[in-house]
Amino acid sequence: MKWNLRMAAAKREIWKASVLQRALAERGLVLSAGKMSGLWSGQPASLKLEELDVICAVLGCEIGELLIPEPEKVAPGPEAANLAPAAGMGGPGTTPLAIVPRRTGGRSLPPPIA
Repeated sequence: MKWNLRMAAAKREIWKASVLQRALAERGLVLSAGKMSGLWSGQPASLKLEELDVICAVLGCEIGELLIPEPEKVAPGPEAANLAPAAGMGGPGTTPLAIVPRRTGGRSLPPPIA
């Protein structure tokens, strides 16, 4: 994901982190200078969903404007459609496996049903 706070703020004529920091504080999100610097200048290490709510409310934007997917950075792997269902999980055309209890530890199996 690409963090796009600075561009989202610039579209709303907010050019300084301190201006955004004051606006966030007015809405109840008080951030330290270090946290604000991390949000403003780069990729934040962590961010709470409540904080994202306040940022979106202050900027009047959607979450998709702040977080931009970068699928090209994800390592290639099998496509979800090509994944086979696990054995006995009942995928199309499969027969579910019978559940057979196994003896474990010192416990005995229940008596057979007559």
